Amino acid sequence: MKIYLTLFFFSLSLLAGDLRLGSLFQDNMVVQRDQDFVIWGEAAANKKVNIEVAGQKASISVSEKGEWMIKLPALKAEGEFSIKVNSGTEKIIIKNAVLGEVWICSGQSNMQMGYGGIPEIKKMAAEAKNIRTFKVNNTVSYKEEDYCQGNWALSAPGSAVAASFAVNLQKEINCPVGIILTCWGSSSVEGWMPMDMAEKLPHFKKELEDCRANDKEKINEILAKKKMTGKDNIFLRTRPNLLYNAMMHPLIPYSLRGVVWYQGEANTKSVEAMLQYGQTLPMWFQRYRQAWANDELQLMAVMLPGFGRNFSKGKTLDSPDAITWAWMRESQMKVLKLGNTSVATTIDLGDEKNIHPKDKAPIGERLALIARRDVLGEAIVAEGPIFKSQQIKGSNIEVSFENAKGMKTKDGEAIKAFWICDDSKNWQNASAKIVGDKIVLSHPEVKKPLYVRYAFAAMPKVNLINEAGLPARPFRTDSFTP
Repeated sequence: MKIYLTLFFFSLSLLAGDLRLGSLFQDNMVVQRDQDFVIWGEAAANKKVNIEVAGQKASISVSEKGEWMIKLPALKAEGEFSIKVNSGTEKIIIKNAVLGEVWICSGQSNMQMGYGGIPEIKKMAAEAKNIRTFKVNNTVSYKEEDYCQGNWALSAPGSAVAASFAVNLQKEINCPVGIILTCWGSSSVEGWMPMDMAEKLPHFKKELEDCRANDKEKINEILAKKKMTGKDNIFLRTRPNLLYNAMMHPLIPYSLRGVVWYQGEANTKSVEAMLQYGQTLPMWFQRYRQAWANDELQLMAVMLPGFGRNFSKGKTLDSPDAITWAWMRESQMKVLKLGNTSVATTIDLGDEKNIHPKDKAPIGERLALIARRDVLGEAIVAEGPIFKSQQIKGSNIEVSFENAKGMKTKDGEAIKAFWICDDSKNWQNASAKIVGDKIVLSHPEVKKPLYVRYAFAAMPKVNLINEAGLPARPFRTDSFTP
């Protein structure tokens, strides 16, 4: 009864005294720098809670429900410091806290995937300094939990992507990095959504109704088992809302810089699901911003890389008009309309036959670049060429890009993966030439070109980069639907 007993003893520990803190407030914690410090918990009703931290003191009366929360201006501290909390005769002292950059890293299996088989990341994680990790234990709940299980470790996260991101960020900013790792393989975005989102998303409402009606008894049986099977594990982590309740809600409203989100594979089971994701993802993260009361909370999503999933028979993996993950990538990029969001391009990565590719180090590197540019304000090139506009000139199409300086091919060969068509919708592999900050496209059979697709395929062969060596982002200029 391993999982059951873990939950049982955790509940007993919370009953040991009236004064308790939110789960993240533990020894070795990382406090987000340059933001208000928010701390909360429970204590005996109507008593007073006092806090002392980094030269600041504050008090608050506990509510009738036994809840309290204190917000202080951004802390100023050099090195390690302690946090003292007391209520009546009860006292809690948090030791070895530091100020730094705090990020939640969440998603499904490609975020959860470790680095045991990736020597490059294994080495950097072993040598990492000034990185601390809070790993949220995997479980589910039918109600929004106030507490979760986990502790702050003085080490890089076990996730390959999160470790690569944390190490690459920390070494450039010379500041502690705190990673809150809350992820579970096979989980859909709906698993990480609060119930109230069903009001605006009918498909999510239906999933919730089905889960409530059919799954509760089975979930309780699984949690009570001595040993979970792999099938049991998958069943738990693929239910809607339950991961949010148990593994995300307890973290709110801990001050942090943003969320790194590597998820999407579970939402590619149909064309409809991939298109729906384009509506769901922005709404989901906007709901998180509301929960954290932070309109500037940053989202850095990881684009799904190349993979050999193809719903169109007879089409190759580099075909621009097949039903593939290209549509999911486009849906992922719709989150960019929110602002304070980014999507790390990975179209040059992946494995045709393995949905869990090992080339995770570049993903962490690119995420760190984006964080430095978008959050920390560094004047650096953090992404590859990004489509800006197209201009039709006779039988040619000129495409303009952002981040275009120094555009070239990575392998010195001709530019690959550009396709053009006219109103016939017959896509032709275009000849592409770099002219300054533009690319000129043509094909002898397309006399009056109208539209462009770049790398819009399951696993396109790509080689276009800029002076920073970063790959061009996939795009299309047509509005055809699958």
